[in-house]
Amino acid sequence: MARYDMTGIGINLREIPDDKGDVKLKVLGLILDGPANAAGVRQGDEVISVNGVDVRGKSAVEVSSLIQGPNETFVTIEVKHGNCGPTQSIKVQRRLVARTPVFYRLEQIENGTVSVGYIRIKEFNALATKDLITAVKRLQESGASYFLLDLRDNLGGLVQAGIEVAKLFLNEGDTVIYTAGRDPQYQKSIVAESAPAFTAPLIVLVNNKTASASEIVATALRDNCRAILVGERTYGKGLIQSVFELHDGSGIVVTVGKYVTPNHMDISGNGVEPDFKSVPAWSEVKRFLSQCQRNG
Repeated sequence: MARYDMTGIGINLREIPDDKGDVKLKVLGLILDGPANAAGVRQGDEVISVNGVDVRGKSAVEVSSLIQGPNETFVTIEVKHGNCGPTQSIKVQRRLVARTPVFYRLEQIENGTVSVGYIRIKEFNALATKDLITAVKRLQESGASYFLLDLRDNLGGLVQAGIEVAKLFLNEGDTVIYTAGRDPQYQKSIVAESAPAFTAPLIVLVNNKTASASEIVATALRDNCRAILVGERTYGKGLIQSVFELHDGSGIVVTVGKYVTPNHMDISGNGVEPDFKSVPAWSEVKRFLSQCQRNG
């Protein structure tokens, strides 16, 4: 239901005709524990006003637009509970509802002799690490002995989420990424602090829309001999940028550093060349990883 939430408070609205031929706007569904649900809005409620504006007779799209606003701001909606219930004015904080970016399935290859866990990460958001852990564990319980991590068309998202995902597969002390810049605060190396949560061999799928946080994950796993990369050269987005506010209230975006892979390759503008164009046999994957040499 979350994907259809047009309001920003976790409700779906529908125009329902009544016995008199009038159209009422009712709450068709709520996101469980979403902002509206937590504030007291109920399924079946009729929406009467938004921020004091009478919305009776308006379309669901019009009213959804009135409810929308910047994340973490408030909107006041007046609802009528049930057909004969009381009306109530409810103040709701708008909140972006994060959706899982992780999709997974078990596949049988090599005439059914090998079980592979296929995992796609669409973007790196706040749920990526937690949901990836769940996916890997469930696939392992189903018999997966290898994993295929699909980062194609993943333009990035939260860099920190990508770093945490990479750490799940790295040994303590392995470098995830280096940051380089003129200012010392942007010169550092980010390393894994603990033993890996998962040690199974990996294939990482990439293409020309694999960018930013996705490139960090891909190179961290490849340069530390945890995975091979398969597909096309990646996008090449590796700049660290900050927004500085000016006196007139405007802002300026300034590049303050860049990301450098564990093998000291500059991602920005270059992209990452994969090891293979198409998925090789798993025997070739194991051979490739056994001969892998770290340069960092």
